[in-house]
Amino acid sequence: MKASGIDVINLSVGEPDFNTPDHVKDAAKKAIDENWSRYSPVPGYPELRKAIVEKLRKENHLEYAESEILVSNGAKQSVCNTVMALVDDGEEVIIPTPYWVSYPQMVKLAGGNPVFVEAGFEQNFKITASQLENAITPKTRMIILCSPSNPTGSVYSAAELESLAKVILSHDDLYVLADEIYEHINYVGAHASIAQFDGMKERTIIVNGVSKAYAMTGWRIGYIAAPEWIVKGCNKLQGQYTSGACSVSQRAALEAYRASQDCVEEMRKAFERRRDLIYNLAKDVSGLEVNKPEGAFYLFPKCCSFFGKSDGEHVINNSTDLAMYLLEVGHVATVGGDAFGDPDCFRMSYATSDENIIEAMHRIKNALSKLK
Repeated sequence: MKASGIDVINLSVGEPDFNTPDHVKDAAKKAIDENWSRYSPVPGYPELRKAIVEKLRKENHLEYAESEILVSNGAKQSVCNTVMALVDDGEEVIIPTPYWVSYPQMVKLAGGNPVFVEAGFEQNFKITASQLENAITPKTRMIILCSPSNPTGSVYSAAELESLAKVILSHDDLYVLADEIYEHINYVGAHASIAQFDGMKERTIIVNGVSKAYAMTGWRIGYIAAPEWIVKGCNKLQGQYTSGACSVSQRAALEAYRASQDCVEEMRKAFERRRDLIYNLAKDVSGLEVNKPEGAFYLFPKCCSFFGKSDGEHVINNSTDLAMYLLEVGHVATVGGDAFGDPDCFRMSYATSDENIIEAMHRIKNALSKLK
């Protein structure tokens, strides 16, 4: 549509719209000049793993050794490495719904079975300890938690995580993959990790990286922090199908972790302002139900009141139909909730300018008003 000259506002993309900070780019340029152009160690350069250890100690109050860190080609590979290393054929992985689109497919790729636990709009898209307990069977191997969440922006509090931790610890050989890639885009105070509770560090695989906090999505640097035996297994896998992550990107990530974190806070404040803007505008759209996100940069409104309605040409049967309708009629790109396991909602990213948010919500309001 854009190629044909149509002005489309894109609220579908899941990445910061900011540029990578200059000091990080300068570090990459220096790395090129200094010939950091050879194969990198499979688990990542020791300096970078040490910087990650220091980050975890300083920001998360968690003690890891360098041997418990594995740097990968983006946090996405970190998630997949973990699932492939830990999940055997027929084992179950509990995935709260809504979920990031790749989780179930990675579980299937490993031969496992995804088990979905619905955490709907009414409970702010977060599962409870009793829901988790009821979903666990003798075949359960892992639970995947994403906080702050893609696609909902929900954030588990320390108390909520502690209640889930008690359930996990009551079952032998049950692990949690804690996807914390949106850790620094948080509007409710200090980030809480499920690994911080007694006994949970040995059961937790933290996944994080530089993509969201430092606007470095294309640099492809993620990592896991986990018990050494899990890291060794993931290292074996990664050594066979990708080897180590990009050498220049690792030097850039090292600078991101070691330098001032002011840029992270500046971007967080901008996202918070945009969150407030899109939330207030969406609340004013008749027919939408909206939760206020506590982190990340997504709004996940409930839109099922429009199902069965039509503008005379388009009929809305589900959230995918609604997303296509908003694209074709409103010229705003969003993502249907079906992709995230929640067909009653749709996702909008507010990782764009205030002007784009205001105009996009104006278009969405007008388009939805035509549905009768």
